[in-house]
Amino acid sequence: MKAMNPNHPYPTGATADTSSGKDLSLVSSRFLWPENPDEWARTIREAPYRSYLYSYPHKTAYRALDTPLSLRELWEQEELESYFLYMHIPFCAARCGFCNLFTLPDKRLDVHKEYVDALERQARQWAPIMGGRPFSRFAIGGGTPTLLEAPLVERLFDIAENIMGLEPRHASISVETSPDTVTEDRLEVLKRRGTDRVSMGIQSFVESESAAIYRPQKPKLVREALARLVEYNFPLLNVDLIYGLPGQTLETWLYSLEEALSYSPGEIFLYPLYIRENTILKPGYTGLEHDIRLSLYEAARERLKQAGYVQYSMRRFAKNEGASDKELLPYSCQEEGMAGLGCGARSYTRNVHYASRYGVSAAATRSIIADYVAAERHDLADYGFILNADESKRRFILKALLHREGLNLSAYAERFGVPLPDDFTGMSLLLESGMAVVEEGSLRLTEEGMAYSDAIGDWMISTAVRERMEGYAGA
Repeated sequence: MKAMNPNHPYPTGATADTSSGKDLSLVSSRFLWPENPDEWARTIREAPYRSYLYSYPHKTAYRALDTPLSLRELWEQEELESYFLYMHIPFCAARCGFCNLFTLPDKRLDVHKEYVDALERQARQWAPIMGGRPFSRFAIGGGTPTLLEAPLVERLFDIAENIMGLEPRHASISVETSPDTVTEDRLEVLKRRGTDRVSMGIQSFVESESAAIYRPQKPKLVREALARLVEYNFPLLNVDLIYGLPGQTLETWLYSLEEALSYSPGEIFLYPLYIRENTILKPGYTGLEHDIRLSLYEAARERLKQAGYVQYSMRRFAKNEGASDKELLPYSCQEEGMAGLGCGARSYTRNVHYASRYGVSAAATRSIIADYVAAERHDLADYGFILNADESKRRFILKALLHREGLNLSAYAERFGVPLPDDFTGMSLLLESGMAVVEEGSLRLTEEGMAYSDAIGDWMISTAVRERMEGYAGA
């Protein structure tokens, strides 16, 4: 994520340090927002692309905990109906120019095997801690999980089912892939093990645009991979595209979108290009004379509407087709139950988010992976973020508000014991600016508000989180 501006026009009121279990009281229990909705809306509209908010708090806000926490004690307090199991495979064939994820270009089979061995050791320690909790979702991400050979991909499912207790018939299963790894032997494993959703990052069908982001990919290979995925008929095929690439125009952007639509994916994610710290492409460089990302987004949004897609967030457009016939256990993104296996995976309970150390550079990532592979114990959380009451509220609001369903007002009041308008004074700014409405008891972003989701999310980041993100060196 791009480093934040310390002179952000409307800083929020949180000032407490949340790195440990100490007193985490705030200057104010209320969020502090500006009083002028017109001025606020102007700052949002003038800078719609500030930072990509996909989770809260962001992983770059994690720090070493003063006192490591026992995972057994942490998880025995959780009482949800079901949980999310995630596995992180931090390897890819090549690093894209915009990528600052925890991943390392490494195709060596022995390295992959050592890593899966370590992930299995971690799972064997975590299984008793999780206490047989049911999982309603299982995802394998990265990196590129399907960079692993088919037998190792099979092992990941064995670990999930035989060690962690995943019941595939009751869980939605998602796996990330890439055009160069969509081979029949790997797809056979995914199909046989009940995968519901396969997601492939394409970014562009224009070879020069892919080359500009250091993604060596031929359009012919992409089309062959998509055809093969369509042939296997997974319940849900997801395709990722990026707008704002160096040299991209409205015409080339819509060309890529039409190419993707020709394969009738059930889901399409549209991502604005962000150039962040510690990436190959450097901040400030887009290769475009003018920032046309908003116009590209709006054109794609209208085209997807015409094609029958429903917008569920700023990025996600989907058709209500091809749903799994499984009897899925309930799961809500508002809840806090994720068990993340693997180096770089985040886990979270209601009040504690934790993970391994985070790095972007090849040296840092390689060192962290080596420590993980060599580790004998995985029963403590020693690096993460402890949420106080204020941060829990922010997370709850953001996780709901930035999606189509919106924020249920009664659910907020029930959970936090106070009505949202009394607690979240920024609600009036959203309503008076026309970026949100209250419908059927929920606060929802309008079409315009959805377009400015990243700016709205950035505006809601607390001072405490922002300072930690700005202080992250990203070595």
